[in-house]
Amino acid sequence: MASAETPRTATLTDVARLAGVSIATASKAINGRAQVRAETRTRVLEAAEQLSFAPNAVARGLLQGRTGTVGLLTSDLEGRFSIPVLMGAEDAFGAGQVSVFLCDARGDAIREQHHIRALLSRRVEGLIVVGSRTDPRPPLIGDLPVPVVYAYAPSENPADISITANNVEAGGLAIDHLVACGRRRIAHVTGDASYQAAQDRSSGAQQAMRDAGLELVGGRTFFGSWSEGWGRGVASMILDQYPDVDGFFCGSDQIARGVLDSLRESGRDVPRDISVIGFDNWAVLTTNTRPQLTSVDMNLEQVGRIAARRLFEAIEGRAASGIEELPCRIVTRESSVPVP
Repeated sequence: MASAETPRTATLTDVARLAGVSIATASKAINGRAQVRAETRTRVLEAAEQLSFAPNAVARGLLQGRTGTVGLLTSDLEGRFSIPVLMGAEDAFGAGQVSVFLCDARGDAIREQHHIRALLSRRVEGLIVVGSRTDPRPPLIGDLPVPVVYAYAPSENPADISITANNVEAGGLAIDHLVACGRRRIAHVTGDASYQAAQDRSSGAQQAMRDAGLELVGGRTFFGSWSEGWGRGVASMILDQYPDVDGFFCGSDQIARGVLDSLRESGRDVPRDISVIGFDNWAVLTTNTRPQLTSVDMNLEQVGRIAARRLFEAIEGRAASGIEELPCRIVTRESSVPVP
């Protein structure tokens, strides 16, 4: 079952590409700078109109008497979650308009404080803090002179602004997708039970099964580790104990790839006999598995875009508070199709 794609807002990069000019030239033309030839300006403006591009209000506001810089502080060593958030934030701030300084604290509180001091010394207008997991994290220490927005991992302080993906709802989406594919004997295998993401996805999955009048295989979620090895091992065990299983909802794409390996070794056909869905929509895994893996996408670029907007609002004195949870989506590939 194909998922509905949300139309993507045109960016300055899109306008520049269509007009056949550099991003810098497109920016100058749209902002009425004198250094652009008349015919070039006309071509850029026509491209902007064709793409329904609107000059970015966030970037304009930040550049009115300010440094035009923000800091993005992460603890995600691989960049697996922080890079999409950064891309979304940069898109919201406008290509070439606002500089984003990326710092990796590596999960170390002392290093984090060092990066905060360095960013403040550069007179950043605000900070976006990206966690490495979805568990609530302590707020930054001290009375900071700039607003802070937390992305992916929410702050423990309800007065802070936090933007994250709705993992409970996403767990339900995955089950609904498998049920729509005709699956009824569904196993949920996921990672470390100490992770909030694992608990939230499990909660959503179990509720969706109850809503469908079904029960998870084994009557529970199978918690383990975020690894292919765990996926292979738990899938083999489930096939031995529950041979009528016809669907797997995996808490990560790594686990899903291990499950697919085990199913292939057992002679089960995916998706004819069993449908499999992963989580994270990590392209290096989803597109290189055989068959290609259906996965839940957390829309992390959208998390970054919203975080940037909330940061801009806070800079303008319109700060919000609390946790804002954004919806996830299913990206359908070959590992799950409706049963004929």
